[in-house]
Amino acid sequence: MTPIIQTTTITKQYGDVIAVNAITFSVDQGSLFGLLGPNGSGKTTMIKMLTGQIRPTSGSAVVIGHDVITDPIGLRRDVGIIPEQETPPSFLTAIEYLDLVGDLRQIPDLRGQADWWFDFLDFGDKRNVLCKDLSRGTRQKLMLTQAFIHRPSLALIDEPLINFDPIMQRKVKDFLVSYVRQGNTIFISTHILAIAEEICSGFAILHKGSLLHLGTPRELTEQGLSLDEFFLSLVRRDSDA
Repeated sequence: MTPIIQTTTITKQYGDVIAVNAITFSVDQGSLFGLLGPNGSGKTTMIKMLTGQIRPTSGSAVVIGHDVITDPIGLRRDVGIIPEQETPPSFLTAIEYLDLVGDLRQIPDLRGQADWWFDFLDFGDKRNVLCKDLSRGTRQKLMLTQAFIHRPSLALIDEPLINFDPIMQRKVKDFLVSYVRQGNTIFISTHILAIAEEICSGFAILHKGSLLHLGTPRELTEQGLSLDEFFLSLVRRDSDA
């Protein structure tokens, strides 16, 4: 089976700083894959390269059949993306923003789809509120909606639950797991290890731009380890090296 994401020594350098250092990994279709690491480890840079928002300094990546360097527009057309900072246009209302997404993605019955999401995420009372006046949690709900409203086979999400209360976190986690069970793929970047341990089928650990480990939560469980203790020991050892 061809991986839905494949990177080969992908690297991003800013001057003398190597944000992502020659990383190779693959993600199979039907995975809920977590990219883990402390703040500043290169997770957001990796997401931006995998979604064609920034160009790698060297190396390559193919995502859902699109080369991230030669076909970034086609890539972004076919995937769902939630960036680290939720940024719906401030001058549009929530429904106007979704109308724009629907026009760009040519989504039939956009309003019907939007109504489902307003109800599911419990923010229908905000549909006519300007995005600039929405709370951070509500903006996150809107960004989640725009990422999934066209039913992409792959979604890439940077910190998916960070602005949600515990009730909404549970609802969204259940949705992500269900979405993957339908044959889709989700790639999340997070520093909240409990999320990855609970829902991810595979994970990669980054530290200072380098790949420290590829594995699965099940492998750790079989060794009697928690993801939290494994992660901390690995990162501390790398920091001391």
